[in-house]
Amino acid sequence: MTRNAREVDVLIVGGGPAGLAAGAELAAAGVGRVEILEREQEAGGIPRHCHHGGFGGRLDRSAYAWASANGTAYVRASVSGSAYVPGSVSGPAYARRSVAAARDAGAALRTGVTVTGWAGPRTVETTGPSGLERITARAVVLATGARERPRSARLIPGTRPPGVYTTGELQQAVHLYGQRIGTRAVVVGNEPVGHAAAATLRAAGVQVVAMVTDRPASPVRPRSRRTPLLTGTTVTALTGRSRLSGVALRHDDGRTTTLRCDTVVLTGDFVPDHELARRGGLVLDPGTRGPAYDAAFRTSRPGVFAAGNLLHAVERAGIAAQEGRAVAVPVLHRLAGTEEPPGGGRRLVVDAPLRWIAPNVTGPDGARPQGDRFVLRTARRLTRPLLVVSQGGRRLHSQRLLLPAVPGRPFHLAADWTDRVDPHGAPVRITAR
Repeated sequence: MTRNAREVDVLIVGGGPAGLAAGAELAAAGVGRVEILEREQEAGGIPRHCHHGGFGGRLDRSAYAWASANGTAYVRASVSGSAYVPGSVSGPAYARRSVAAARDAGAALRTGVTVTGWAGPRTVETTGPSGLERITARAVVLATGARERPRSARLIPGTRPPGVYTTGELQQAVHLYGQRIGTRAVVVGNEPVGHAAAATLRAAGVQVVAMVTDRPASPVRPRSRRTPLLTGTTVTALTGRSRLSGVALRHDDGRTTTLRCDTVVLTGDFVPDHELARRGGLVLDPGTRGPAYDAAFRTSRPGVFAAGNLLHAVERAGIAAQEGRAVAVPVLHRLAGTEEPPGGGRRLVVDAPLRWIAPNVTGPDGARPQGDRFVLRTARRLTRPLLVVSQGGRRLHSQRLLLPAVPGRPFHLAADWTDRVDPHGAPVRITAR
């Protein structure tokens, strides 16, 4: 079947907070044709079905800063740090404002369009309401976000009855489709997303009988004292035939129990939605499982950038939007021919119990990441750890954290050592002591 071939200046894949913010910034900066593709029928990303508050209320466009940034290598802080105001609106309202900001700035937003593959370095193939297309862009921004791993990927044994959800499936069922859920539920996970799932269940009239986590100490306490929190507890099986009837648990002390319930929600365990990046042959970081990228949001393919939770699942919508705004400046540099040449970046590698660091490639030319700091996550609690940065046995930086680093929450590493990295040396290693 024949594909309609056409060209745009910037193509953004993904219509969530990061993609919409990037589109708004670039269009506001005067880029000719900025097009955002979203495979869902409605843009806005995960916030569309998160009816709780806490989402940013103001979306000020600031890519006009391009005029002043044009003479510098790269902007080192958020392009519009004041654009995120926490605790202002619900998720659906935030999504609507994000969509409106992109369209008002002049970006073209097309929904129901799926990118199926690559046909060149910056050429993608799509399918949608207008048929098959092949779109070539001067720059591509991947903002495909993240997804929760389902039960099958978590290797939970037992029967396969109805009543098993991820957080996203639950929120869509309740808020988008008005489906009846059940009467008694167990929430697996104690990160903020788990509490959002519990709030959604209560809003649907479901009793939350327990929250379960395999971690010995929880960074977040249940918002309702009526909900027991079972720490150091692992789900070993799901039971039931025509409907879920229970969740089998094993505690750290060896005890086993079964909680009677007709609904279980598996929360957290987010992974980047990196299928398109993988198909394009982009280098993936083994820690984040998203594309490897540097401080300018550049991937291993020239002209292909990435932003948002595709890079580091999963951060708040406001953080993803900040990255969407920030990626506009290096994209503008590329369009203007003032981009730093590729090459010279060194991989950033973390040692256990650290899980990952982002960005995970140095460069260009010692540039620092957004906010002058790197983001890290840990697999277990660390009490005031000393973070040490070294390259080939040479210490570049050390930093003592004033607060504990805990699983499920990001912490940060200052970036004032990047200009001391040998661009021809070994990978840079980050350890926690």
